[in-house]
Amino acid sequence: MSDPQQLERRLGTFDATAIGLGSMLGAGVFVVFAPAAALAGNLLVLSVLIAGVVAYCNAVASAALAATYPTSGGTYVYGRKQLGEWPGFLAGWGFVTGKTASCAAMALTFGSYVASGYAVPVAVAAVVALTGVNLLGITRTALLTRILLCMVLATLVFVAIAAVLGPHAGAAQAGTPSGNPAGVLPAAGLMFFAFAGYARIATLGEEVKNPTQAIPRAILAALAAAFAIYLLLAVLLLNHLGERLSASGAPLLDAVVDSRLGAAAPLVQAGAAAACLGALLALITGVGRTTLAMARERDLPGPLAKVGGAHTVPYVAELAVAGVVIVLLLTTNVITVVGFSSFGVLVYYAVANASAFTLTAHPGYAPRWLNVVGFLGCVFLAFTLPPASVLTMAAVLAAGMAGRWLVLRFRRHQSRP
Repeated sequence: MSDPQQLERRLGTFDATAIGLGSMLGAGVFVVFAPAAALAGNLLVLSVLIAGVVAYCNAVASAALAATYPTSGGTYVYGRKQLGEWPGFLAGWGFVTGKTASCAAMALTFGSYVASGYAVPVAVAAVVALTGVNLLGITRTALLTRILLCMVLATLVFVAIAAVLGPHAGAAQAGTPSGNPAGVLPAAGLMFFAFAGYARIATLGEEVKNPTQAIPRAILAALAAAFAIYLLLAVLLLNHLGERLSASGAPLLDAVVDSRLGAAAPLVQAGAAAACLGALLALITGVGRTTLAMARERDLPGPLAKVGGAHTVPYVAELAVAGVVIVLLLTTNVITVVGFSSFGVLVYYAVANASAFTLTAHPGYAPRWLNVVGFLGCVFLAFTLPPASVLTMAAVLAAGMAGRWLVLRFRRHQSRP
């Protein structure tokens, strides 16, 4: 008989891949190229390549660890098992705080696309609706993710066709942007954020069938697809928007507006809205599972570890995450808050690489030297990010570590006779 507090394995390899790819092809793909191009200029493709290499190192580390520890929680669990409680907590706390802010920003972005004058109410409604889908079970989450992913992929194919067909009257006068070698690494740090969705596959490790084989395959397949898409879009956008790319608030939309298919621009807006929903759905799911894992180890309040309902879901964690996201939407400027998320994600993967390095057995696709490259790449990219983002997330991480130290000290004091 199964443990009622354990999640059930209901996801196949295809479902897990769809969730990972849906996370990566979120709203970021519709906006990330502009700020990255502003930093790197026509060397944007090099930034995509660097981000892709670091992401690959992290992906193989995550795949090896997830096959070894097929349970909910991702790098929080791996860090605890391989490095100790404190590195695990650092990864988990960085993921939960950074990605909760990302949930709020993604919801608000969706609200802005759908009804800019009512962005916050629409964002809150989206969070409530998607949390409801998650509470219906992971198979419902996977089904909706596949639907949204199909919409996003269709939109990206349409953008690529529009960019190839042209002509682009504005781009012809814009010229080719100059390259900025000094901006390549900061731009790679921004682009890396767009690759980070494969972590969602690892956080769902407890719900994947045949996890030893399925999780590595899903992680690597999702990453390969995202890398090919990002590289193609970078080349097309640079070629057709030129210097306008760095100043564009919606570069994929501009690429269509300036083309012979400009009348179909609303389709791109619909695709961006679907991307927001897909990424938000995966984010809420991933944060909920990491919250569950941390609560199981008493690094977060114990009630968050409850699993139940007709569909065997971590309903308390899911509802708590939704509640925090809604509070952020109603009380803060979440677009500025989310600036530190990239730093938190890079810290998370640095712990993943360090954890994978300590494994006694390394699969052929994840040699130990790749863990070293991934760790150094994460640390290096993290500190090329804007200082405000680094300092903000460092303060959040420090506050979490201090809070855990105080709680542990209190527990030891209470346990004394």
